[in-house]
Amino acid sequence: MAHYNPRMPTIARLPDLLISQIAAGEVVERPASVLKELLENSLDAGSRAIQVHLEEGGVKLIRVSDDGCGIAKEQLALALTRHATSKIASLDDLEQVRTLGFRGEALASVAAVARLTLTSRERGATHAWKLAGVAGAEPEPAALMAGTVVEMRDLYFNTPARRKFLKAEGTEFAHCAEAVKRQALTRPDVAFSLSHNGRNLFQLAPADRARRIADILGDDFLAAARAVDAAAGPLAIAGYAIDPTRAGEAKDGQYIFINGRFARDKVIGHALREAYRDVLHGSRQPAVCLFIDIDPALVDVNVHPAKTEVRFRDARAMHQFVFHAVQRTLATPVDRPAVGGFASPPQDRSISAPETARPAAWQPPRQQSALGIAEPATTAYLAFARAAQGGGEAPRPAAHTSETSDAGGPPLGYALAQLHGIYILAQNARGLVLVDMHAAHERILYEKLKAACDSRQIATQALLIPAVFSADPLAIAAAEEHAAVLAELGFQIAAVGPNQLAVRGVPALLQAGDPTALARALLDELREHGLSQLSTARRDELLANMACHGAVRARRQLTPPEMNALLRQMEETERAGQCNHGRPTWSELSLDQLDKLFLRGQ
Repeated sequence: MAHYNPRMPTIARLPDLLISQIAAGEVVERPASVLKELLENSLDAGSRAIQVHLEEGGVKLIRVSDDGCGIAKEQLALALTRHATSKIASLDDLEQVRTLGFRGEALASVAAVARLTLTSRERGATHAWKLAGVAGAEPEPAALMAGTVVEMRDLYFNTPARRKFLKAEGTEFAHCAEAVKRQALTRPDVAFSLSHNGRNLFQLAPADRARRIADILGDDFLAAARAVDAAAGPLAIAGYAIDPTRAGEAKDGQYIFINGRFARDKVIGHALREAYRDVLHGSRQPAVCLFIDIDPALVDVNVHPAKTEVRFRDARAMHQFVFHAVQRTLATPVDRPAVGGFASPPQDRSISAPETARPAAWQPPRQQSALGIAEPATTAYLAFARAAQGGGEAPRPAAHTSETSDAGGPPLGYALAQLHGIYILAQNARGLVLVDMHAAHERILYEKLKAACDSRQIATQALLIPAVFSADPLAIAAAEEHAAVLAELGFQIAAVGPNQLAVRGVPALLQAGDPTALARALLDELREHGLSQLSTARRDELLANMACHGAVRARRQLTPPEMNALLRQMEETERAGQCNHGRPTWSELSLDQLDKLFLRGQ
């Protein structure tokens, strides 16, 4: 049996090359890691144009050329030394770092695991100098107009064990391309080009932020996103967040930049999930491109060698700031469309025949004058609510007046008809609007319930005849235990026998719903979670379920005034583009899209 020998081995200083190779393991994970560091150096050098050339996914060659300030001859060797940098000189600099790179390890680490060549011409210098990243090398004269060229060849040529962990060429190239795109997104004022194996893949000219986002993420993303813009004290946020109805299932669509640096942060990720919580359907994911500015003293970007993780001094404040900024953007009502949100879809302008010309100022068709389009929203909503509750005939529509017939008309237009008792067809200035009436009414009720619950003003509507239903002992016990919660939510439920409960009152907003179904669903929820004090998330789920049960059901025939009342309420309701389950509540077909469908002008 082997015995442990307590005698310690001799302590020895590691060779410099081995130290650099160990450091390289932290910084140089794959070719994209090298490329990221080189791009950051180019941007920190004040470059206005950066060219990237790759071979074999960046494993064989990465060449980054820029027109930055360059490096003086006498500093080339120092640039390849560990812990040598021009970007920080003191602890104060480190705590308020404003550059992308600053650790002073990148070039030395790369030179330890690859063949590195550095060519640079300082501004004002007579010519360029070139230095190979090997011990004892001396700078040599070189030809270069301006800036710096860093060339890395044969990554991990001297550490074959690490090379085995690299993926296929296509995978490594995809990571490299992503690194270029991230830097291009944060610096739209800089030109970028990328080539792979001699093939030019993209060339981006300097542009504004929106154009650069469209160039990188696609016009479809920009058209389907809403503009985010908010500021509070030392915090500011700008960019775009995907409209919930246009979100996909990809999990890699979040681009977050902190002071110009791409970052992955759990605090911000959670804030985004919360902001999208009740407007995303199924497994869809929030896609965003957001730029956050914060006082550098309030964020630590030195958490990890790759600098993709950050730590905020006040994480809660950052969470709340991002959450409220994105939530407010997504809550924009229909009558205040944001970029790519409730605005009309991108239109196909290829049809230009005279017969498709549209009048400059749109007015509701004359034959719609009987649809109650001039009713104030409040009056119209009362009509809708009364009819939906079976409370008799809706009021007769008022006459159309000039006050309601502006050139554009309301965003969702005016009702034309009801389709199969499920959808409302409406006409607006752009074309045809289709509304899922149950989903739309569900969202309206949900938002009203949340507002009433926040202000503790959920009104109770007493039932003329109590709704009595059979209940098991657990349901009866839940009604008694959670009587205070039920009362806060507008319900009056009491036992009337050993196996029966009676609903004597329901929330006034839900009086059109089935009181028994509402009561059963609510009691089941309370039994399962045992909530005496509802958390916000749990409370919202309860309210969402209540709104779903209380919303007007499919096959319910609505009159034109009722349909128009619903449209006007949608325009006044936050997050009206999605129901409580994240499904879209309405969609639009522009006249150009309809013309294309029917081949008009072709």
